[in-house]
Amino acid sequence: MYKRILKSIREYKKDTIKTPIFVMFEVIMEVLIPFLMADLIDYGIDAGQMSVVVKMGVALLISAFISLVFGVLAGRSAAIASAGFAKNMRKDMFYNVQTFSFSNIDKFSTSSIITRLTTDVTNVQNSFQMVLRMAARSPIMLAFSLIAAFSIDAKLSLIFLAAIPILSLGLYLIISKAYPVFQRVFKRYDRLNNIVQENLAGIRVVKSYIREGYEKEKFKEISKEIYEDFSEAEKTLAFNMPLVQFLMYASMILLSWFGARAIIASGNNPAVGLSTGQLMSLITYTMQILMSLMMFSFVLVMITISRASIERISELLDEESDLKNTDTPIYDIKDGSIVFENVQFSYSKDADKLCLNDINLSIKSGETVGILGGTGSSKTTLIQLIPRLYDTTKGTVRVGGLDVKHYDLKTLRDQVAVVLQKNVLFSGTIKENLRWGNENASDEELVEACKLAQAHEFVQEFKNGYDTYIEQGGSNVSGGQKQRLSIARALLKNPKILILDDSTSAVDTKTDALIRQAFIEKIPNTTKLIIAQRVASVQDADTIIVMEDGKIAGIGNHDTLLASNAIYKEVYESQVKGGNSHE
Repeated sequence: MYKRILKSIREYKKDTIKTPIFVMFEVIMEVLIPFLMADLIDYGIDAGQMSVVVKMGVALLISAFISLVFGVLAGRSAAIASAGFAKNMRKDMFYNVQTFSFSNIDKFSTSSIITRLTTDVTNVQNSFQMVLRMAARSPIMLAFSLIAAFSIDAKLSLIFLAAIPILSLGLYLIISKAYPVFQRVFKRYDRLNNIVQENLAGIRVVKSYIREGYEKEKFKEISKEIYEDFSEAEKTLAFNMPLVQFLMYASMILLSWFGARAIIASGNNPAVGLSTGQLMSLITYTMQILMSLMMFSFVLVMITISRASIERISELLDEESDLKNTDTPIYDIKDGSIVFENVQFSYSKDADKLCLNDINLSIKSGETVGILGGTGSSKTTLIQLIPRLYDTTKGTVRVGGLDVKHYDLKTLRDQVAVVLQKNVLFSGTIKENLRWGNENASDEELVEACKLAQAHEFVQEFKNGYDTYIEQGGSNVSGGQKQRLSIARALLKNPKILILDDSTSAVDTKTDALIRQAFIEKIPNTTKLIIAQRVASVQDADTIIVMEDGKIAGIGNHDTLLASNAIYKEVYESQVKGGNSHE
């Protein structure tokens, strides 16, 4: 897991390596300072030698300055390395998400992916920076300080060794209790993000139904759960500082007591026993040793907090798309013919929960095919198998005479344009949105596509025409305008297969008819699949497919189905009598 995310260091490896090296030199200078202080006191101040005081004073200033320089260099390289590491992690996750099939995305909620890309990455970034500086500093400081302390007085230095196992046991108990809480809290962050995202996406519905109070209560409840989890974790971690301080002060009291007795016994003579300057150095080393242990405890706490984040990031990085090219993919699609052979499909890959069952279907290139059926009849599921948004559970889907699994995915999806009922327009101008279909399309091609989709007229009415800025989600255009722009965008791909998934539901029947007529006249060689709720939208199709409960309930043209298919006849009569065909 750790090895996986450390691959994101890449070009910041140099700064990652430099940081602990700079820290080592910073620590060496800090450990040297108490030695110089001892000589300043013993051989300068106590002996009344002003020349020694000046000499040691200058040495102390130089050591402090060198330590400062290396500290600044370590901080700079750690900041560069951690920020770059986080940038690469976000990039790696986002790029991997772009390769996911729909079934992969179904495993992770949108809110969960956002949390992993933001909160989780920030946690890991902070831990990484702390590890580079403190995790390197702590053992180096501990080792050098212990060596220096034992070189002064080995017996008194045993006090430090007694404190280390007590601190280690305390940290183990604290961390083992806190870690499960942090695992739980990040899952609740996912829920919080999901509530906020859902609320903002559906804010018009919330206000229409006056459900602000209900939404506030949902937010308040999950916020309270996060607060309680963090409070529990922080209360546990709060024992860390008092434990370190207790051991620090206890060590200093013991050191002062036994050290004072040793000084008296030696007559304050560094050549015979312990001196005042040496005791001062030992006390300083006490601070350094226990501070290094405290820093190490902070590192462990941060690693504990970030471990849950690392696991979640690794899950996203390790997820592989279940839709992959073959070793020798085909990059050319002969035509837009479509064949379904004994196709079955289940989102859960469970044969007992089939959404599509026993689908056998043959569509010639250039045909116009209507697909009709009630809600839940799996119309959309059927067409999603053509561009391999999902793979069949059983059976084969062929395009241009070949199994879709044999094609290069990009090639296949370039030749199969899907226009959904709820299409998304992105922030940017109308031109920029249209060029999602073909980034190299000329202005003339944009206009021609919009004319086919019956969008040119309303685009011209905008003050800035095709340079009109579309707000996020297309909030400044109507549903019908959004659908027509989405159809124009799909036409710019010049696909061999065009699928309209109830994508004219927001336009009037006259505009719907004009769009279908333009398709017949302008793109006769493109296979057109039209999913619709209105019979009027499909009755002129070469073939109409009636879907019911994931099965084909009837195939034929309008007249044939009207005479032989009870479902089609019932829908047609209900719409005609209800006046829906003249909306």
